[in-house]
Amino acid sequence: MKLDTSGLESTVPLFGANSELLGGFSAAPSFEIPNTTDFDGFQKDAIQMVKPAKGTTTLAFIFKEGVMVAADSRASMGGYISSQSVKKIIEINPYMLGTMAGGAADCQFWHRNLGIKCRLHELANKRRISVTGASKLLANILYSYRGMGLSVGTMIAGWDETGPGLYYVDSEGGRLKGTRFSVGSGSPYAYGVLDNGYRYDMSVEEAAELARRSIYHATFRDGASGGVASVYYVGPNGWKKLSGDDVGELHYKYYPVMPSTVEQEMVEVAGA
Repeated sequence: MKLDTSGLESTVPLFGANSELLGGFSAAPSFEIPNTTDFDGFQKDAIQMVKPAKGTTTLAFIFKEGVMVAADSRASMGGYISSQSVKKIIEINPYMLGTMAGGAADCQFWHRNLGIKCRLHELANKRRISVTGASKLLANILYSYRGMGLSVGTMIAGWDETGPGLYYVDSEGGRLKGTRFSVGSGSPYAYGVLDNGYRYDMSVEEAAELARRSIYHATFRDGASGGVASVYYVGPNGWKKLSGDDVGELHYKYYPVMPSTVEQEMVEVAGA
């Protein structure tokens, strides 16, 4: 079965041109399509077949001082670690951050696109867009591309006129408001530490340490997460990067190597 695209061909004659050179261009272009009765099902199966396994750990939570956002920096393609220095926390504007989980290209493109739309909103309305509005804008865009193979699981965190805001948005058009989220393959491990240590009345230093420790423990258990644990704080004066620690060094911070004591030392006895 072939798809005929001869209707798209231009009918304007080409004068004074070499017929030998244009011989290949004058023919109607065509290409074969799969011989299947369920083309939509075939397309979905093909997308799943070539979709590489991905892994990451990102988290964000609201506390009394604002929003704390943290992420690792490892990019993987199945079992292959393709990068250890990916920036998974994207600055949308000076008061708003987005996190990356899923396809790196999808997340980066749509976060940049959201940043443009937020700036245009600010210029048109003479005020910054709210976190609620920005997350809804992204959810509407992703919903319009549902079923087309996008892979996005993001958190939009920021500070607006109503205070701190945190939303989870995914490529199916889903949107959730909450006080703490973790997204990615390492999220179950991060949730364990985060839920155990979370308190609303934490200081900025305590919240940063909780976020850092949650990312570290997720990278320790999840092979698809690793690299550098980056921690950002979003407050009334905008976002600020607090730290970026190598998880290998954090391991020895949380589990220091203790010098082993020798119980009994064997001494060579001189012969009589």
